[in-house]
Amino acid sequence: MNAIEVEGLTRRYGDVVAVDDLSFTVERGGILGLLGPNGAGKSTLVNTLCTLLRPSEGTARVAGHDVVADPDAVRAAIGVVFQEPALDEELTGAENLRFHARLYGIRKARRQERMETVLDLVDLADDADKPVGEYSGGMARRLELARGLLHEPDVLFLDEPTVGLDAGTRKTVREYVDRLNREAGVTVVLTTHYMEEADALCDRVAIVDDGTIVAMDAPDALKASLGGDVVHVGTTDPSAVERAVSEVSWVRSVTVTDEAVVVGVDDGEARVAPLVTLASEVAGVTTVSVDRPTLERVFLSLTGRTVEEAETGGGGDGRATAAVASDGGDDR
Repeated sequence: MNAIEVEGLTRRYGDVVAVDDLSFTVERGGILGLLGPNGAGKSTLVNTLCTLLRPSEGTARVAGHDVVADPDAVRAAIGVVFQEPALDEELTGAENLRFHARLYGIRKARRQERMETVLDLVDLADDADKPVGEYSGGMARRLELARGLLHEPDVLFLDEPTVGLDAGTRKTVREYVDRLNREAGVTVVLTTHYMEEADALCDRVAIVDDGTIVAMDAPDALKASLGGDVVHVGTTDPSAVERAVSEVSWVRSVTVTDEAVVVGVDDGEARVAPLVTLASEVAGVTTVSVDRPTLERVFLSLTGRTVEEAETGGGGDGRATAAVASDGGDDR
């Protein structure tokens, strides 16, 4: 059985379509990343799967339960870590977990055992009796992960789990998410706009833009779809260099800009020297760089803009921005 099954799911805010006719499945035990800019519809999708929003059209089943027909069963089967912190800073870490356990009806005899287990998973056992207000940002995020796992959910939803954290802490939190997935066996669905996070952590990545999934596959497969590395050759005469390299058998593609030639090849580092030799025979070479396939490049190739441009409205149609405004939040 799949952990999640979505068919024709649509969510509207008035005339604005925030999630547009999505269909996909998530296998049990995997990590799916919903990758895209703020405003793309990622959090709207997660909130719908968590029963916080009702779909306008279509169906969704989480852990075998319909999100509309049986929302209580869905809520009992999932854990959620929201983008905004939701801990009581005046309580200790253990007290936060104990309160959450009581809300989920975990019996007292089982409660302490589960608390010890999840605190060990996130390496907070020694800090359980400290007020959360004394925790670092990374420690607080790890406590929220522990809380999300306390009632042994089938699926754990993480909405931008590392937003606002520094690069080193983001890496640590990613490692804990991977550990939770492997050791607790929980299916993880996370939203992120950090390309390296999706690449390093996820088994599959769904690239989300303007409420639609434009591609969904393993990160390596998505990057392989670009067809190899790209070598940028800065030159005084791009047209002459284009002619010189176009007929070479191992050159996959050639694109000319005002000051450079962009050459698509396999194993870019090995091709730098012969490309520079060829270019130097017909023009001056000013710069050379190798660009390997990345999820950022995949997003660019599929949408015609970078994630940063999508977030700032560059090259977009404004629909995602309208969806955010209509919902009063960041990508919700």
